[in-house]
Amino acid sequence: MSNAMHVAKTGLNAQNSRMQVIANNLANVNTTGFKRDRANFETLLYQVIKASGAQTSGETKTNSAFSVGTGVRIINADKLFSQGNIVSSENSLDVSVDGAGFFQVLMPDGRIGYTRNGAFGRNAEGSLTTASGYVIQPEIAIPEGVTNINISADGIVSVQNPGAVEAEEVGQFQLADFPNSRGLQPIGQSMLVETPASGVPVVANPYENGFGSLVQGALESSNVNVVQELVDMIETQRAYEVNSKAISGVDDMLRFISQNL
Repeated sequence: MSNAMHVAKTGLNAQNSRMQVIANNLANVNTTGFKRDRANFETLLYQVIKASGAQTSGETKTNSAFSVGTGVRIINADKLFSQGNIVSSENSLDVSVDGAGFFQVLMPDGRIGYTRNGAFGRNAEGSLTTASGYVIQPEIAIPEGVTNINISADGIVSVQNPGAVEAEEVGQFQLADFPNSRGLQPIGQSMLVETPASGVPVVANPYENGFGSLVQGALESSNVNVVQELVDMIETQRAYEVNSKAISGVDDMLRFISQNL
């Protein structure tokens, strides 16, 4: 019976972790470029009491094994990179990716971070940065006093200087993608970093090699579906309650034995 308690306890731990994943998804429902997480479960080891095909007589064998499971655990939480809605912001420095690809950002520790959050601004030197002040890579500098900023679908950044007839090209956005995007490690601030599981980044201009296009004056909203998350939350609550009742049931059985035998 103590084994049954242990199995139910693993269920409580797993459902508690799943609830944390769901809560994080809901907390980031309005985070630009956020990609929802999905908790994945796997069974723990089985206790094989009688193997399948064990001899039951001189001429017969068992058709199936007698194996008892020892519980469950969450093995990982996948990032689901489905496209979020493109929402107009009417800000010329807001950029979204329609399709595959991540913006590249130079982080304070020297690593390159990857993000879908295109809410950009300018620092004191005129370079495009994230809201946290991290510089976009390759670096794009916007001169002071320009009257118009244009970012084309293929990533060319051009500006209109006062009194000039022709627009001046000042930079080129490049996107990065990975053989296994789910292998990227989230580190907060809407940033992901490369890992051995993700593979080496492939860098190209928008529209090239299957990459998505850029949309100026718009942001990609979170791909969290609130209704689905609420359904998952109810399901998790019910599973947690059932595992809790299993522990209570085993406790009642042990109490009955101690009081009556």
